[in-house]
Amino acid sequence: MRTIAEKLIPAGLRPVYEKVLAGERVSDAECVALYHSKDLNALGCIANIIRERKNGNVGTYIRNLYVNYSNHCILRCQFCAFGARKSESHAFELTIEEIERRVARGLELGITEVHMVGGLHPTLGAEWYVDLISRLRTLSPGLFIKAFTAVEVRHLAFRVFKKSIAETLAILRDAGLGAITGGGAEIFDQSVRDRICKGKETAEEWAEVHRTWHQMGMRSTATMLFGHIETTEQRVDHLRRLRELQDETHGFTGFIPFAFESDGARPELKHIQRTSSFDELRNLAVSRIYLDNFDHITAYWISLGLPMAALALNYGVDDLHGTIMDEKIFHMAGAHTPLEQSVTALRKAIIEAGRDPVQRDTWYRPIEQRSTEQEPVSA
Repeated sequence: MRTIAEKLIPAGLRPVYEKVLAGERVSDAECVALYHSKDLNALGCIANIIRERKNGNVGTYIRNLYVNYSNHCILRCQFCAFGARKSESHAFELTIEEIERRVARGLELGITEVHMVGGLHPTLGAEWYVDLISRLRTLSPGLFIKAFTAVEVRHLAFRVFKKSIAETLAILRDAGLGAITGGGAEIFDQSVRDRICKGKETAEEWAEVHRTWHQMGMRSTATMLFGHIETTEQRVDHLRRLRELQDETHGFTGFIPFAFESDGARPELKHIQRTSSFDELRNLAVSRIYLDNFDHITAYWISLGLPMAALALNYGVDDLHGTIMDEKIFHMAGAHTPLEQSVTALRKAIIEAGRDPVQRDTWYRPIEQRSTEQEPVSA
């Protein structure tokens, strides 16, 4: 394998290639250089060494349902087309009963996970959130409930429950919460956050929530929103902070980057042209090479599109996320991908990329395949 691969590696990338072969850590400076490389195939070759070492020839997916329970939000992030004041025409709020019906329908179609995030709601009380989690837990003992971004957790802790982050997370865990989501990370550099999501939690505050959750023995994912105003160095800084936190807690299951969509952004960001497919694949490959302590890299097909996400399986990616069913945040921002994918489509994409399709659970563990593959419809 080494002899064949070496033919694809230019001299400028050889030191990183040798490090990866030896299982050594790539430096920040080397990561910057990887981002500047135009040799996408060489980057993919290096990233795939790590992918194969960690995950073999497997490409995974999950049967999941997205529920955005409300977009009422007290923040006004410049990049966000999702959040709304209650009086705005695109504002919405689901009742617990409506959410229960959607999840029950998803369970009939074989989902193993419900993924729920929303805005920072100005009036919902603590009992609403506990009741929501508790009632979903009673629908099926096998349903994994993944919910809330770090900024939602901070909102719940300090404005709603009026307790510490640890106390709030313990209440939600005891009600049935199985994992928190990685959303809200954006780009960690504060100068970027001041321009795209002013008033949102800082990088340190995001990390505090995940650190606390991990210290409770729980797991979460990590994300990056890229392709807007950030520099290469700021991308590397973002990855470095994630790698350092993973060294500390070992609590992240996977990394999920996605590109900025400008169509629904505030005027000050609306002019930004969407990043290229080349940059998306390069970002995935570089992330795989640098984040040596993350076991999984996910290509988010909602952002990439399924064909490009499948292609990413040859650039260090080992997971295509899931059926999703009824995603709103990216589509309100301007994404033109479908609202859902069937299991058949996901498996076909993985097979055509030369990988072995495996259904996984929320923590990326393989689970037994069902004897029949049902086609999901909108919940």
